[in-house]
Amino acid sequence: MNQNSIEKKIQQSLDFIKQHCQLKPVVAIILGSGLGDFADKLEKKIKIPTNQIPHYPHSTVTGHKGFLVFGYLANTPVMAVQGRTHFYEGYDIQDVAYVVRIMARLGVGVLIVTNAAGGVNRKFKPGDLMIIRDHMNFLFRNPLTGGVVKGETRWPDMSDAYDASLSKIIEETGMDLKMPLWQGVLFVSTGPTYETAAEVRMARSFGADAVSMSTVPEVLIARTNKIKVAGISCITNYATGIGNKALSHDEVTEIANLVKDKFQKLIKEVIIRVGSQLTDKTD
Repeated sequence: MNQNSIEKKIQQSLDFIKQHCQLKPVVAIILGSGLGDFADKLEKKIKIPTNQIPHYPHSTVTGHKGFLVFGYLANTPVMAVQGRTHFYEGYDIQDVAYVVRIMARLGVGVLIVTNAAGGVNRKFKPGDLMIIRDHMNFLFRNPLTGGVVKGETRWPDMSDAYDASLSKIIEETGMDLKMPLWQGVLFVSTGPTYETAAEVRMARSFGADAVSMSTVPEVLIARTNKIKVAGISCITNYATGIGNKALSHDEVTEIANLVKDKFQKLIKEVIIRVGSQLTDKTD
């Protein structure tokens, strides 16, 4: 996909979105498996079905609704992605991160990425939440390969892939809510098969704390567009070889649903605090 082609498609997507919504979000959130209901809590919300947006790669995975939702939390304008696109669905890696390029052109300054993940760290248990401190890209693919669009660099610095100040806000929010949070490194592979026990041992030996099949492409496009990123993983299962149960997507969704109220409470307060800081800087 060449540069002109990407830019043309993004512009056509933007034109459609702006016909239906004039809100200019400053914070965006991508909702992982089982967490999509959070978007319905936004005030004055406008929901745009992604299958109506030109060129938008909609999700085909159970637990991922196909909407872009715009609205407010307190006074913070928010864009929520109800339905992540995964590489394992058969999309090009650039399509997986397509929505983040839309965010950049809408003026989003902060992106919160969430996901369901398997616990590699033996201290973790299903239902725990982990602030993503860093990641390992074992997708072996990068959406900056090939064409890039205006304003992007193919060589973004990843030393601050997950913004330390945003992670600090999440940590402090968890403490205020009396909600214990872990911090760790996310290992991301293509899926859709779950990792083998040998692959989990490898990930742990490399320093990973959790494993997932998403998130990295979106973070890479956010960083090349100078969008600050924070990440939170919901530990929905023990990774293979850590627990003694066979893994299933139903279990992942079930655990995510069990902890969604806790997760949504944390996310809501984080967005309000981040939005307040952004508003203060622009006043």
